[in-house]
Amino acid sequence: MKKIYGSASEALDGLLFDGMFIAAGGFGLCGIPELLLDAIKDAGTRDLTFASNNAGVDDFGIGILLQTRQVKKMISSYVGENAEFMRQYLSGELELEFNPQGTLAERMRAGGCGIPGFYTKTGVGTVIAEGKEHKDFGGETYIMEEGIFADLSIVKAWKADATGNLIFRKTARNFNPPAAMCGKVCIAEVEEIVPTGSLDPDAIHLPGIYVHRLIQGEHEKRIEQRTTRAA
Repeated sequence: MKKIYGSASEALDGLLFDGMFIAAGGFGLCGIPELLLDAIKDAGTRDLTFASNNAGVDDFGIGILLQTRQVKKMISSYVGENAEFMRQYLSGELELEFNPQGTLAERMRAGGCGIPGFYTKTGVGTVIAEGKEHKDFGGETYIMEEGIFADLSIVKAWKADATGNLIFRKTARNFNPPAAMCGKVCIAEVEEIVPTGSLDPDAIHLPGIYVHRLIQGEHEKRIEQRTTRAA
């Protein structure tokens, strides 16, 4: 099965449609599938729902799709650092389903494992629990959260082999593995594609069975907030 494509637009060919549900990796500005997001912007696909830890910043990450009004709904756990996100939400232009961070990661992982729902104590007694099923286990109350099943997963990794086995670098190994798991189709953009068999099996963070398409490209190395001290 051919998995390597020449560009982000080629890898997305035949997959995009208005109103689709996309799971995207990344945390802050780390591990964001920036090439694929640029290609989605260029494609003009609209009314998108994104499950992602955050929406990047105004001019990077999912933020570029907020600027072009291509996003209808965000399922997120962190909504800071993005003025346009805040403006659209407060004005009623953007739907937001807020999730605790661990709950969002587990919803993605559960979807990737074929688990439609699970119980968690996180959010009990808060607005997060409103409208959700409650159940007691061992004298403690839990709420049910649903697994995420996306039309498409887009992730960013450091290395891959031709079969799609992925290695993430440091903090980029955050939401990328669970996001990759929960899509019907997963596209990974990587900094380097190496020959099959050259990766240490014990070092692989996500097996290639989850990855359907691959692209290699140059990536920006942004720092979200630079903190320095006087010399």
